[in-house]
Amino acid sequence: MAIDLFVLLLALPHLASDLHAGANQQLWITDIYGFVLAGFLVTMGTLGDRIGRRKLLIIGSLAFGIGSVACAYAPNPETLIVARAVLGVAGATLMPSTMALIATLFTNPKQMATAFGIWAATFTLGAIFGPVIGGVMLAHFWWGSVFLLGVPIMLALVIVGPKLLPEFKNPAAGKIDPTSVVLSLLALLPTIYGIKELAKEGLELFPAASLLIGIGFGIAFVRRQNRIESPLLDMRLLRNRTIGGSIVGMLCYTSFGGGLLMLMLLYFQLVGGLSSVQAGAALVPGMVTGAIGFQVMPKLAARFRPSYVMAGGMIAAAMAFVTMTQVDANSGNWPLIIAFAASSLVGVAMPGLGANLIVGSAPPEQAGSAGSLAQMANEFGSTLGLAIYGTIGAAVYRAAVALPPGLPAGTAAEAGDSVSGAAASAAGLSPEAAAALMAPAREAFVTGLNTVATIGIVVLLGAAAFVGIRMRHVPPFGQAEAAPADAAPTEAAPAES
Repeated sequence: MAIDLFVLLLALPHLASDLHAGANQQLWITDIYGFVLAGFLVTMGTLGDRIGRRKLLIIGSLAFGIGSVACAYAPNPETLIVARAVLGVAGATLMPSTMALIATLFTNPKQMATAFGIWAATFTLGAIFGPVIGGVMLAHFWWGSVFLLGVPIMLALVIVGPKLLPEFKNPAAGKIDPTSVVLSLLALLPTIYGIKELAKEGLELFPAASLLIGIGFGIAFVRRQNRIESPLLDMRLLRNRTIGGSIVGMLCYTSFGGGLLMLMLLYFQLVGGLSSVQAGAALVPGMVTGAIGFQVMPKLAARFRPSYVMAGGMIAAAMAFVTMTQVDANSGNWPLIIAFAASSLVGVAMPGLGANLIVGSAPPEQAGSAGSLAQMANEFGSTLGLAIYGTIGAAVYRAAVALPPGLPAGTAAEAGDSVSGAAASAAGLSPEAAAALMAPAREAFVTGLNTVATIGIVVLLGAAAFVGIRMRHVPPFGQAEAAPADAAPTEAAPAES
């Protein structure tokens, strides 16, 4: 799944040319997957608890394979958009199912933590290998070939999954409430759409209205869940101190990570002078250290309280981000590359251990719902970060940029709006005029980056204090099990009220 996501970014120019996709269609091709995935996470996590997690995983794998083939052979942009939406629905079945199955397979807390570390690291590895594999495929085959990379994996899972994976479902879950499903979609889809559009276009009526509509339906969804006998999402899960604390910590960490990642990529390309491929490569050291961190942090959480490991990781990450408050337009790319790598090594303690604690703290029959909450924290946090931190960076840029006099009105308006607009305007100017325009634009953009990094450091430190205090009752993984090594593993503890 991670490879599929990252190869699309490489294939986009090729498929846009071949399918004659316009700018708006290209945006929908890239965004529709995450948009639909986030919208269906809650429904699919609960569905797995009811019909069986293995069954849902097999169905989702088959749908993902079929959707991938449809993407590869899409004859026009509209078909590709629909096929990407199918992939989003399939992805929403796969993520909670895999997390819930890990909780079923590994009841020993230390083993479960290691398994979740491996699970999380696969996404990082997909981000590393996706561009490399995709580049090779695009050099030798047509753009659709990159979508076929996951088909053999999904086919293998459909064949061997029923033999190797255990089935588990909640026999007392009751029927799915269709009204709750509709309310969840009406809450999540407009909210995510509104946030994404506000981040891209600024404060406009339609995205703002979409966000308010989503919030309204979200309130209606929560009220219905507290009222009906078989809720789609048991709201008592959110009142569990461990689950609630983990979700807050993950939201804070992933929101800052999502916003900062966007600004770093812009810095690499528009300030540091790297190509888009080189900018992606500049993130690889951070992805590698992140994959290492996902393996190390569970081991630390087996010796020290997980809340202290997560809080310490966020504090250390915040210290690494101090470098980003000091860079300027002439600092080069290495300070950001090193800071990102250092922060990734330690910061992944929050999402890695947080997901483990969310699923492991839920009753076994609700592990699928808990898995959907964990993944929702990641998806929603990243989307929220793009909107909030992107808006802050843009506002600082507009307030700080001092454009040279004499620019045409249209050019000045575009350049004064964003550093990307300045770069687009500079492309049509003489070298001297372009340099005069880009110098203050880069300085203003870096000022925005410094500001965002400063705010993010404060948020991370606050989240570290919250997690460290709120979840200090959680013992090191495996410590609560005083039974001999050959004793049967204990079941997950029921949710706290």
